[in-house]
Amino acid sequence: DVAPDKLAHGYRWLNEKWNEETLLHDTKDGSWGAMGAMISSIDEFASYMAIHLSAWPPDNAKDDGPIKRSSVREMHHPWRFNGFNTSYTYPSGRNCAIATAYCFGLGWTRDCEGRVYISHSGGLPGFGSQWRIMPDYGIGVVAFANRTYAPMGYINMQVLDTIIKMAGLQPMQLQPSKILEQRENELLKILPDWNNAEQSGIFAENFFPDYPIDTLKKYARDLYTKAGKIVSVKKVKPDNQLRGSFIIEGEKTNIEIYFTLSPENPPLIQEYHIKEVPKE
Repeated sequence: DVAPDKLAHGYRWLNEKWNEETLLHDTKDGSWGAMGAMISSIDEFASYMAIHLSAWPPDNAKDDGPIKRSSVREMHHPWRFNGFNTSYTYPSGRNCAIATAYCFGLGWTRDCEGRVYISHSGGLPGFGSQWRIMPDYGIGVVAFANRTYAPMGYINMQVLDTIIKMAGLQPMQLQPSKILEQRENELLKILPDWNNAEQSGIFAENFFPDYPIDTLKKYARDLYTKAGKIVSVKKVKPDNQLRGSFIIEGEKTNIEIYFTLSPENPPLIQEYHIKEVPKE
């Protein structure tokens, strides 16, 4: 039971006045049980949103929630594309194209800046609500309104956009896996001459048929010569747990190494690219 002074009542604007709607949480036939019978507060719903946010980023953390974190991420996946708006305008007035898709009962939006939003809206006579999270930023907002079918999505978008701008928030950076860091170090030991590379045991079976050793040596030596003295090697920047790139900083120019590991145990290098990255 909810104390009378804590229970929000819903209203509809009709005939130039506010009309109170009948609460549906206690109908005898239970016809609204799946939605109207659930009474919640902002604090309680924040806990629900926290479960969704805790699923990101993917890692090997212990699953101690009601369902697996991987299952929550599956809910967030954009399974069915359903829209593309090239002229979308944020509440601030900024134009930014967005793509939208349908997940498992949730909505997915990605904007021109790569920001991903997961959301769900709800409404019934007397009420409207929406929650929206940004997994890459680890934040979310929820808004409840006691007006019939109140459209809260636009407000939530404005709130998140404003928070990111005013706080200068940046998306979370994926940390490289141990095997990705290990393969980076092993690559560095054989570059640029590729000595004993075929006997090193760090390459997948497809690697040398796809990348002839003479070509590998030529490209690497030419770029190392062009770079001059090696000043530093940057930490590998992961795309995911099995793919990433790192920068070799030279006196004259820089070199980027991009590589992919195979999905086996242990993961081996199956793809490799090397290119010059001119100094800015």
